Amino acid sequence: MQRRHVLAWALGTAALPALAQRGYDVTPWPAGRAAPPLSALDMQGQTWTLERLRGRAVVINFWATWCPPCRAEMPSLQQLAEIYGPEQLQVLAVNVGEGPRRIAQYLQSSGLELTVLLDPKSEAAKAWGATVLPTTLLIDTEGRPRQRVRGEVDWSGREAQALVEPLLRSQLKPGART
Repeated sequence: MQRRHVLAWALGTAALPALAQRGYDVTPWPAGRAAPPLSALDMQGQTWTLERLRGRAVVINFWATWCPPCRAEMPSLQQLAEIYGPEQLQVLAVNVGEGPRRIAQYLQSSGLELTVLLDPKSEAAKAWGATVLPTTLLIDTEGRPRQRVRGEVDWSGREAQALVEPLLRSQLKPGART
């Protein structure tokens, strides 16, 4: 077993009690802690940054092809992206520690069309505190991290909607209803 797999397993095992009840754990982003920078290439070589996404809510999902819970939640992340559309919500799937060839093979076999960013040295994952895969960060329209979600989530369900909807509220005009 490769070193990163052992580390991910060990970190994941330590988090199991917190995740056992619903399969995932939601914690608020630490008050006063700024968002780490995010600058990563997608599969086509385009650079993505949080600054360029300001005005839209962002879901950043850290995952790997070798991670069964990551693979299980990917179709619902795709649904989430389709439900809201990129004008309201940008879903970024940040692959941790793998090369483009392996990722492309997975995307082709799964039929997923998510925006995948590359984090080959796990630098972004470390900066964002993604010590367990999958880990998802929820960023509001002002670019502020709001919550960290560790574990597998059905992103097409009501519980996920309750996590995502507050991110969109600052997009609404004064007097608009949610």
